[in-house]
Amino acid sequence: MNAARDLHPEQLRSLLHFYADAGVEWLLEEEAVDRIAEFEAMRAARSAQPRQEAAAQAPARQAPTRQEQARPAAPAPMPNVSIPDSQAVAEAEFAAASARSLDELRTAMEGFNGCNLKTSARCLVFAEGNAKPSVMVIGAMPNAEDDRDGQPFSGRQGAMLDRMLAGIGLARADLLLTNVVPWRPPGNRPPSQREADICRPFIERQIALAEPHHLLILGNFAARFLLRSNDTIHQLRGEWRDIEVAGRTVPAFATLHPQDLVTAPISKRLAWQDLLAFRAGLKG
Repeated sequence: MNAARDLHPEQLRSLLHFYADAGVEWLLEEEAVDRIAEFEAMRAARSAQPRQEAAAQAPARQAPTRQEQARPAAPAPMPNVSIPDSQAVAEAEFAAASARSLDELRTAMEGFNGCNLKTSARCLVFAEGNAKPSVMVIGAMPNAEDDRDGQPFSGRQGAMLDRMLAGIGLARADLLLTNVVPWRPPGNRPPSQREADICRPFIERQIALAEPHHLLILGNFAARFLLRSNDTIHQLRGEWRDIEVAGRTVPAFATLHPQDLVTAPISKRLAWQDLLAFRAGLKG
């Protein structure tokens, strides 16, 4: 076995990508370490130190003066609050608004460094298909196969989606397929609220530039994000809703994601009902 220090940077990068694709999320030492025993030893060492040592070394505390007694106590420190990165959002909005075509938007997103997901993903997974579609299909985020191939809905999920669409007479080549978040999160975890806020200008700009007549939204995350709802996909699915993008109203329809059907085949019945309702709406 080669040690990491003996690998060339490109070899090490490829190895780490392989581990990430395989679902490995923790790096281990070459020899087992008993962390429990290590922690107990550290705690025992801390407990053995005389607590009086610090008090003996500290200077004697003098009685407070009248002025100090009258001084109000310092306010307690405020807890750390997680807030959206407004600067990154503003930069994303500027980059998205500057693009006049999908090709320009892709270039702008490739040069954008305000989202931390870009540093762990292999590549940008941008929209693919018909640039002026009647139907635009939007999922949540790339998976490992998408990240490897550089295109949305690859591999097993893509094959499932193709069968879903074919069942109602739609072909991938006639549609525009994309995701809310264009970079794969590590370990396929859900994107954070901050990451979603940063990516919102890009997906909304894709919709504005493509000008689709209808949106087909796949899965819980994408539905809640685009419909701005806290309901689950089972509450949002199967109904037409209008969304506003760049001053334009677009009819949107949410259903289950192909991954939902892969992991729970019993859900195919619900998805088929949704697709039939979606097809009826296209003809209406």
